[in-house]
Amino acid sequence: MTPDLSSPSRHKFHEDVFAILIGTTLVALGIALYGHAQLTTGSTAGLALLVQYATGIPFGWAFFAINLPFYILAVLRMGWPFALKTMVSVALVSWMATQIPAWVQISHIEPLFAALVGGGLMGLGILSLFRHKASVGGINILALYLQENFGIRAGYFQLGVDAVILVAAFFILPLDRVVYSILGALVLNLIIALNHRPGRYVGFS
Repeated sequence: MTPDLSSPSRHKFHEDVFAILIGTTLVALGIALYGHAQLTTGSTAGLALLVQYATGIPFGWAFFAINLPFYILAVLRMGWPFALKTMVSVALVSWMATQIPAWVQISHIEPLFAALVGGGLMGLGILSLFRHKASVGGINILALYLQENFGIRAGYFQLGVDAVILVAAFFILPLDRVVYSILGALVLNLIIALNHRPGRYVGFS
């Protein structure tokens, strides 16, 4: 029997909880790989990684602080349910990204592998959050707002913003690490651009 796609059902509370836990875990794993390989990415996560490399401030603290101003946009433009789920997601990523290096010991990782797999993990994690009306804050919030209100693809918008952030990485990281970071950012954003389209996913919350 073919399901009726014209009448989407709302995500249940436990479905949102499961998706947020899975999504934030994937994002945190990707960030942990990036941190170990001295790579960066776009959006607020990339800024937080650059802050960590340049100042020594732990990623979790920098990531949480950078996202604070974007909560205002989340509340005003996306509503309290989205804002609350995003705040929880940011807090979980901040905490897990700090804890994972103690949970998983990596003696060596090739930067290219870290870039591609880490970017893929983050892309899948962000996609999971997007589909349950949540995000990891920052540019993700603005990207979702522009897609839902103006039809601008979230992935393509983030790709442009990420390019600006990655240019800044040239002043902090070695050239090869920046090149690997760019490849990872392409993987991340293509996953979102190709899979998060208006009307493609009928579940909502």
